[in-house]
Amino acid sequence: MADYGVPEELDGTLPWSWAEERLAESRNFWLVTVNGAGRPHSMPVWGVWMPDRERYGFSCAGSARKVRNIAENNQVVVTNDDAVHVVSIEGKAVPLDDAGVREMATAYAAKYGDEPGMEDGPDMVDFLRQNASFEVIPERAFGMIETAEDFGPRATKWAWE
Repeated sequence: MADYGVPEELDGTLPWSWAEERLAESRNFWLVTVNGAGRPHSMPVWGVWMPDRERYGFSCAGSARKVRNIAENNQVVVTNDDAVHVVSIEGKAVPLDDAGVREMATAYAAKYGDEPGMEDGPDMVDFLRQNASFEVIPERAFGMIETAEDFGPRATKWAWE
């Protein structure tokens, strides 16, 4: 990103805690999947950042295009819904195991519990089990503040191994 004035040094770049705040605060996210032939598909989803796992979790209908695409190509992109304070995660979507579903159910209920049908408890776990529930394992992420004064000097890339 050097062509945009992004520095090589980390001084002044955004800390990961900045990204986690935005991931926790966002109500909606954009999820981009790609089918086996490379055709992209972008849709808004609800989701939660699970800091203890360093994973993003989401759920959708088992018959959704997202699920079919992930079965063919599990590489995805998740972005928050703020086009100024941007967090973009690239990674692999994998189905959640039972422990992951339970953790995501707690996080979903805390975040979306005021929505009808999203109360905490066994109903939330059952809801997530009846749908397709995934976690995105980050490979890299980008953070930026899309303003003239902050974009170049503050844009940041994080990488996981």
